[in-house]
Amino acid sequence: MADERRTASGATYSHAQEGYFEKRQLTRAAGFWGLWGIGVGAVISGDFSGWNFGLDMAGWGGLVIATVVIVIMYFGMLFSIGEMSAAMPHTGGAYSFSRAAMGPWGGFVTGLAETIEYVFTTGVIVLFSASYANSITDELIGLDLSDNMWIWWIVLYAVFVGLNTLGAAISFTFAIVVSVISIGVLVLFAILAFANGAIDFDNLNNIAPDPGNSDFLPFGWEGVLYALPFAMWFFLGIEELPLAAEEAHEPQKDIPRAGIGGLLTLIATAAIVLFLNPAVTGSEEIRGSDEPLLDGFRAFLSADLAALLSAFALIGLLASLQGIMFAYGRNMYSLSRAGYYPKFLSLTGARQTPWVALVAGALIGLVALFVVDIVGSAAGDIVLNIAVWGAVLAYFLQMVAFVMLRRKFPNAVRPYVSPVGVAGAVVAGVIAAITFIGVLLNEAYRPAVVAIVVIYAVMLLLFAFWGRHRLVLSPEEEYAVSGGLHGYDPEKEGLGGTIEDEILKGNTE
Repeated sequence: MADERRTASGATYSHAQEGYFEKRQLTRAAGFWGLWGIGVGAVISGDFSGWNFGLDMAGWGGLVIATVVIVIMYFGMLFSIGEMSAAMPHTGGAYSFSRAAMGPWGGFVTGLAETIEYVFTTGVIVLFSASYANSITDELIGLDLSDNMWIWWIVLYAVFVGLNTLGAAISFTFAIVVSVISIGVLVLFAILAFANGAIDFDNLNNIAPDPGNSDFLPFGWEGVLYALPFAMWFFLGIEELPLAAEEAHEPQKDIPRAGIGGLLTLIATAAIVLFLNPAVTGSEEIRGSDEPLLDGFRAFLSADLAALLSAFALIGLLASLQGIMFAYGRNMYSLSRAGYYPKFLSLTGARQTPWVALVAGALIGLVALFVVDIVGSAAGDIVLNIAVWGAVLAYFLQMVAFVMLRRKFPNAVRPYVSPVGVAGAVVAGVIAAITFIGVLLNEAYRPAVVAIVVIYAVMLLLFAFWGRHRLVLSPEEEYAVSGGLHGYDPEKEGLGGTIEDEILKGNTE
């Protein structure tokens, strides 16, 4: 039995080694608020840095339009993801959905896109966090590491890899606390801005328009297309919640609820930032800033007090650093557990956290930051657009998977059903595709596109010649190979053993 193998959809499955899944266990530690915290925390750094580059692409009016379009996309996507995650409560998330719908190659392409999204998003947040932290220490204690920012990068990665390896309960609790504090900082900014009479809405449209364009759309409608990736920065990461499925107490119920609840929270915080931050500073003044909220505090507070408050603003960036690192750890863990990535990456250890995947993702992110720093390009722009490109590719493929699964698995158990159905998934998929095209068309994003193409070429070759012949029946694979008959609830059904024998002998896909 140990050497029994099975080929399905161009991939080869074999029995997992004895004790394989016991060395790759997670623990259930999250309820609704833990999931809400990890989702909001993963995103909220977008309110502190990154979004403002959209002003440089489209002006304030163009960024507002882009944000409305992106909000529509996220609603359609989260309703669809909520349905799929309730039907497939596995850690695989996006990879799991596409694997069931499109086979191993579809699962791998989607899972890799999500790996790129989360690993590079973590790099962006480290970049912005380092900038914030350095500004704060420079103003408060005279410590300026601007010539050696790599020290901040290493410190931030080390601290948060350590935090994420301590245990799921600690990760979820930390996420709730820092998310609440981050929201409080944004609300405080709004209150102080009004109290100090610093709001001037004429500042919103103070970017000089190109000839023939208006103050509201200074770079025309083309700018709106180019601003879509930066509007995503208000929400990118909230879709990670299915990755916590095997660590949630009631994933079928809480993941859909936490996703929509988190999105509503993020819409409110995005509105505070989008309308008030440039109203205080002027859109022109922060269109290229790495620390727009800190610039906003500086506009009406003394330098020391602004730096002190911005120390709390840094918490928002650190919240996302922890949340997105959680996501790439689980994404890489699930793909590794199934054999798509080297299997040692899914080892969890005594604390039942994917510490090997967390370390590996940190090393990849650090290398990426060093490379863009050596090249001397606009590091924030390049790494951010690599992350967005990976995200919209994963979004589009998940919406395709949703439509396919409605037809392919009509009798699958669906504890939650999307209220917008196939139409909502199609709208979300179209917007994701348009954003994807916008990244391709913008010459400024070309280095990010080239980097992604190189990564995909290498990884697809590795999968073709190595990975697809070494798969095992993880929950995601059991569900897909058995047509939804096994793997729905891995905790109750177990992994390996007689179910594995049955599937390897059978002909269910």
